Amino acid sequence: MCGDIVGWAKSWPFKKKEIPSAGKKQFSETIATNHVNKTSHLHFYFHDIVSGKNPTARIVAGPKNAFGSTVMIDDPLTESLEPGSKVVGRAQGMYALASQHDAGLLMVMNFAFVEGKYNGSALSILGRNPVFEAVREMPIVGGSGLFRFARGYALAKTVRYNPKTGDAVVEYNVFIMHA
Repeated sequence: MCGDIVGWAKSWPFKKKEIPSAGKKQFSETIATNHVNKTSHLHFYFHDIVSGKNPTARIVAGPKNAFGSTVMIDDPLTESLEPGSKVVGRAQGMYALASQHDAGLLMVMNFAFVEGKYNGSALSILGRNPVFEAVREMPIVGGSGLFRFARGYALAKTVRYNPKTGDAVVEYNVFIMHA
């Protein structure tokens, strides 16, 4: 069978098309660098507020607390557990109840930092958050600014949850390698 494919490829009637180049520039170029990745550890608290006059999380689709429920967030990230502590960034994106069998959330969010040397930089998370586990691990899939080429993981641990309001505070420890 392989011989048939090779014979077919050789008899293909069309010639390889060449892309004209503008001067000496090419589409792709490999650049050798002596750059060493940095490793960073960030620690902060995520305040998911669904109650009150000014919630930072709102249901935008689906039934409340059921499969398909989707929540848009703009949650503050703070230095300490207390809600009034210094804001170091915002968790912006969404989460959705993606499991019919357990409390497994699909997390799609950016940690956009607004303080210190990471001001203007962001990390992107895309992964599963099994909320009833004591500590959850989610992948860091990219970043921008000082976190360009980021990859790593975030460990999340719920430290406060109010079952009447649905408000929660989650401690994050984030470990990343970046340029």
